[in-house]
Amino acid sequence: MNTVVRSRTKEVVISGERPFVMIGERINPTGRKVLAAEMKAGKMDRVKADAIAQVQAGAQLLDVNAGVPGIDEPALLVLAIRSVQEVVDVPICIDSSVVEALEAALPVYEGKALVNSVTAEDERLDRILPLVKKYGAAVIGMANDETGITMVPEERLQIARKIVERAAYYGIPAEDVIIDPIAMTVAADPQAGVITLRTMRLIRDALGNNMTCGASNVSFGLPDRPIVNAAFLPLAMDAGLTCGVTNALEPAVRKAVMAGDLLLGHDEYAMRWIADFREQQKKVAAV
Repeated sequence: MNTVVRSRTKEVVISGERPFVMIGERINPTGRKVLAAEMKAGKMDRVKADAIAQVQAGAQLLDVNAGVPGIDEPALLVLAIRSVQEVVDVPICIDSSVVEALEAALPVYEGKALVNSVTAEDERLDRILPLVKKYGAAVIGMANDETGITMVPEERLQIARKIVERAAYYGIPAEDVIIDPIAMTVAADPQAGVITLRTMRLIRDALGNNMTCGASNVSFGLPDRPIVNAAFLPLAMDAGLTCGVTNALEPAVRKAVMAGDLLLGHDEYAMRWIADFREQQKKVAAV
């Protein structure tokens, strides 16, 4: 199953038959006080710099979130999206839980966006999915509903199925629904990672949809987080994860994704791995 998203000039295909797609997570003011303050003031210099750096590091999509408390999120999200589009040409994942922000942002996006996200709550589905259809976007469906996040993989599968079926009701094809099986921190529950991986396998085998998650969530609250994230990603890729919201600027994460692609047969004759190694050697020699 292929999910296609586009910017003005670039198309990205997400598929289990293709290399893993990294969605850069850095344009998000949550936990970033300086970025939040600058965005609140309408300054987009750091947003633009983060966009450029992530793309240069290998991110094929960029997640853009403008959830700063106490501001006009619709207006700020529009400003952030326009600012990102000025400096990079990769597709954008429009990240907001505020319907009004999505209503404002989708018309100004130039291409086919990915909306992050909708849960399986009936009210959310019936408000967000018509917007996704109207603007020809793809959407991330999170495997939780009114009852919260279940720790039973089979129940997450049924919630994912509900989202796919409701999307079909609104005329959105299955290939435009990417499921988030929900990655939770292993610091709070030692079985959280195992449950997420089991959920991925179930969704892959029963539905076949592309999957994503906030890959950095697994390490929240732990020291040396990039190593945990780097270990998680190849396991998740093998379980069916085809794209992930993560930090492409972390060398361990970027290399883990490339190694995962190589070992899963998505880097023919190791051409990307070898090319990247040579590029890194040139950078070292130039210092």
